[in-house]
Amino acid sequence: MQLHGKHFIGDLLSAEGEAAFHGVDPTTGQRLEPAYHEATADEIDRAMNAAADAFEQAGPVSADRVAGLLEAIGLRPGALGDALIERAGAETGLSPARLTGERGRTVGQLKMFADLVREGSWVDARIDRALPDRKPFPRPDLRRMLIAIGPVVVFGASNFPLAFSVAGGDTASALAAGNPVVVKAHPAHPGTSEMVAGAIVAAVEAAKLPAGWFSMVHGAGPQTSLALVSHPAARAVGFTGSLRAGRAIYDAAAARPEPIPVYAEMGSTNPMFILPQALSMRGDEIAEGFKQSVTLGTGQFCTKPGMVFGINGPALAGFVKKASELIGQSPAATMLHEGIARAFAAGVENVAGIDGVRCTARGVGQKANESQASAVLFETEAERFLGSDTLRQEVFGPAALVVSCGSAEQLEEVARSLEGQLTATIHGTADDLARHGRLVEILKNKVGRLIFNGFPTGVEVSPAMNHGGPYPASSDVHFTSVGTAAIYRFARPICYQNFPAAALPVELRDENPRGIWRLVDGQKSRDAPG
Repeated sequence: MQLHGKHFIGDLLSAEGEAAFHGVDPTTGQRLEPAYHEATADEIDRAMNAAADAFEQAGPVSADRVAGLLEAIGLRPGALGDALIERAGAETGLSPARLTGERGRTVGQLKMFADLVREGSWVDARIDRALPDRKPFPRPDLRRMLIAIGPVVVFGASNFPLAFSVAGGDTASALAAGNPVVVKAHPAHPGTSEMVAGAIVAAVEAAKLPAGWFSMVHGAGPQTSLALVSHPAARAVGFTGSLRAGRAIYDAAAARPEPIPVYAEMGSTNPMFILPQALSMRGDEIAEGFKQSVTLGTGQFCTKPGMVFGINGPALAGFVKKASELIGQSPAATMLHEGIARAFAAGVENVAGIDGVRCTARGVGQKANESQASAVLFETEAERFLGSDTLRQEVFGPAALVVSCGSAEQLEEVARSLEGQLTATIHGTADDLARHGRLVEILKNKVGRLIFNGFPTGVEVSPAMNHGGPYPASSDVHFTSVGTAAIYRFARPICYQNFPAAALPVELRDENPRGIWRLVDGQKSRDAPG
């Protein structure tokens, strides 16, 4: 398809900004056409106001209509065919197989949310019927449910140009809750974003929703992001990216005259703890899985394990030796764009410059261009780790640090010192777990997902998944950005007191025409109150 390089402001195209940028093929450094323009203040204002007007004009959108929109969007990435995969590959260096799988995940999560909305119980309807004869005071009729929050600003992520981007999980969950969405496309894959945005605009039109229900603007500088978050029409923000950018967005939202929630997933070092029996029994096997996890996608997954902790001894030394052999055989690979590669190189240099940190392996092969990186493994002792802020920081890319501890108590000490994480992994036996129960309890309070005898890369899109964690892994520990529970970020409760039945939403009427699960006088039920 012919790309135009313009913003989608509802169903209108616009490109008024003078500053322009291009997508770049990270494998060659070649600039890709067309040029994309920075959104002007007026274009941002029009997009946000269009979303606010659409929200007011549409009123509460029926569940069937919302589900139909999500299903219609889900049909379109496949219809774009090879052209979408080719453009995404050109802008990111990702393989066709990886991108095809990611497209399937994108479509799958849209269907997942459509099914959730159509079933309907997610609105958490609660009915406390009036008790007029209660003494000393009567109870009024109270009915509560979740409703849409209003226009949501979504930021596309660099490392998932489809599944965490324009039609990704944040957009899908915000639309599922009944909200209009304004997307800020990631500047590293603007053409891919344009193709998907055009498909969403067509789906909105087919669903006969107001055109402002979806918009997408471009921008390579922070001013576009901050203007979107600061706009008075914005009601919530979904973000996946770096701590620095996520914190800037969070601070801008908090500084508004009317602050709004920011649901930011900001990365993690994803510590891995290998307990003694597991280390002795299968250290080489764990090393092989660890190497695969560290280098998967050139280490550009937010769940890449960046730290390994174990108790010092021959078994840990054997693990380091095997992991070093495997990582030392890894070829240099292309990162998503040159900026990420530069940041990775700087992070590796910072770690390597710390006294007491030893580099045990570097990947083989010469870098073919500035966007390539080689895997790196470091090791140090717990005392050095505990005394260094730098060693606790995420290095986004194929790098990891092994930390040797002198005792089980020191394992617990380093666990306590960790910041909030998306995940923590424990390799152990049943006996290991029994002996290290306190470590498990410490980690439970540090992370959003605990993994046993596995590896954290790979986030299943399912109802039970939690992809979030204590700060700085995410800005709000109460929520996930993956799975059906992600919808709750973009909804709020409303309580109706003594309303006539005809004026209530259908989910709160006695007859329960949708047949959803509700809490009626404190009891879960799908029946009409007797």
